This record gives sequence, C-alpha cells and structure tokens, in this order.
Amino acid sequence: MESANQTGMIHFHFRPFSKLPEVQMLIFVAFLIMYLVSISGNVSISLVIWINHSLHTPMYFFLANLAVLEICYSSTIAPLTLASVLSTERDFISLPGCGTQMFFFIFLGSADCILLAVMAYDRFVAICHPLRYTLMMSWRLCVQLALGSLVLGFILAMQLTMLIFQLPFCSSKEISLKEISLFYCDVLPVMRLACADTLVHEATLFVVSIIVLTIPFLLITLSYVFIAAAILKIRSAEGRHKAFSTCSSHLTAVLLQYGCGGLIYLCPSSSYSPERGQVVSVVYTFITPVLNPLIYSMRNRELKDALKRTMIRFLLS
Repeated sequence: MESANQTGMIHFHFRPFSKLPEVQMLIFVAFLIMYLVSISGNVSISLVIWINHSLHTPMYFFLANLAVLEICYSSTIAPLTLASVLSTERDFISLPGCGTQMFFFIFLGSADCILLAVMAYDRFVAICHPLRYTLMMSWRLCVQLALGSLVLGFILAMQLTMLIFQLPFCSSKEISLKEISLFYCDVLPVMRLACADTLVHEATLFVVSIIVLTIPFLLITLSYVFIAAAILKIRSAEGRHKAFSTCSSHLTAVLLQYGCGGLIYLCPSSSYSPERGQVVSVVYTFITPVLNPLIYSMRNRELKDALKRTMIRFLLS
C-alpha cells in the first residue's frame, strides 16, 4: 500500500533563509568566510601537529584527528549549502544524494562526539595518573580508540540512514519536489516529509542520540569530576593553572558540540521547531568548526608556540 503511493521520482530542495536576494548574498558571504576559516584553521592544526615532533603525543594525536573530522564534517554540509544559498532558482537534491549527505553528517558528527569523550579520558589519565600515562595511553590504544570512534559512528549512521530512507515519500506525480525545512538533509526534517508512521524511526533516533550524546557526555562529566579533584590537590598555583589550561579548550569544545546536539536530538520530536533547528544547525555546522581551531590554538601554549615556529620557518624558507 505504501509503495503504491510512491510512484514518482522524489527530489528535495532546501528552504531559503530569506526571500530577499540581498539577504541571501550576505548569508552566502558569511557562510563562505566561516567555511574557509574553518578549513584553513583545522588544516593548519593538523599540519602543525604532523610537522612538529614535540607534538607527537596522544593528546595532540586526538586533536589532529578531531581537526580532520571537522574538515570532513564541514565539507559535507557547506559546499551544497553555499550553492543553494547563491542560486537564484531552486536547487534540487535527489533522494540518493540526500541520503548520502545524511549518512556522512551522522557518521562524522557521531565520530566527533565520541572522539571528544576519548579526549576527556586522555586528559583524565594525564592528570590523575601522570606516572602511568605513557603506559596506559600507548600508541596502539590511541589508534584503537580513534578507529573505534569512526567504526561506531559508521555503524550508527548506516543503520539510521537506511531506516529513514526506507520510509515512503508519497507522490502521485512523475517527479515530486519536497521542501526540507533546513539547509541540509538532517534526520528530523526529512522524517517529517514521510507519509507513514515514524514512531519506530523516532525511537531509533532517540536511542542513537543517547549513544552518541548522553553516554559520552556522562563519561566526560565523570572524567572532569576526577580531574577537578586531582587539580585541587596540586599545591602550587602554577601547577593548577597548567593542568586546567590543558583541559579548558577541550571543555569549551564539549559544551559547544553537546549543547547544540542536545537541543536538537534529545528533545521530544513533537517539540521540534524548524526555526530553532535552523539557528542551532548554523551554530554546529558553521560556527563550531570555526571556533574549535581558535579555542585550541589560543588556549594551548604548546600548540600556539608550534604554530609560531612553523610560520617563521615557512616565511624564512
């Protein structure tokens, strides 16, 4: 019965931010600047860590992985969004194209969140067990944790995307055009276009959100409880400041990433607002990837010094 209704070819288009071309052009320029800054910032961090052997430690290994994830994550959304915003006519995306974008968005976003939890564990070991740090955080374990975040993200993304795109998007026309109330193919806006009961799909999305957002966030919180207790035991003010400075940048990134994700995916789907979704999505797809390199480079003295040395070396060569 459901498949009988899905007779036409389904295409999607994204809801424009504004009907005014001038406003659309301003949004395009702002998004383009943020995307370029994000890419250049994250590329710089990953290259600096790779070039400087003094930064070949577990903490910077995970940071380089996070930077690469941010590059891929931004590039999943930004190019298509920029083309859509700049276009004077409606840009269409096919059903397989929308599914592909959704898969990579969930995959990279999930891996990003899980990797932040791994980075919290690394800081916990470094501060609470400094004498056993090199033994506990072996390179083999670091690689396994980084790959584990990718594998778990891949599995969750594949299952959720396949489940969503098994839904019927009904059409009696040969070619049907459906408007997504966002600037990319996200789960909730696409799910709302289906002409079938989505209760199972909403429950699955909630379970995935618990795995990707709630559990890692609880583990991060627990890690920082132990970290805070360990920092308070440090007698010298300089020692406390140094220990805190290695965690503050990571904690800021965690609050940005998990705060935005929680506002969208941990709220009941019945309370989902396209307008709120639009604003929050801009934050975690464009603004957060810009802020992360700035947060880590400005708050981390080792990384800041390495960036300066690399730039001087590049200018003198």
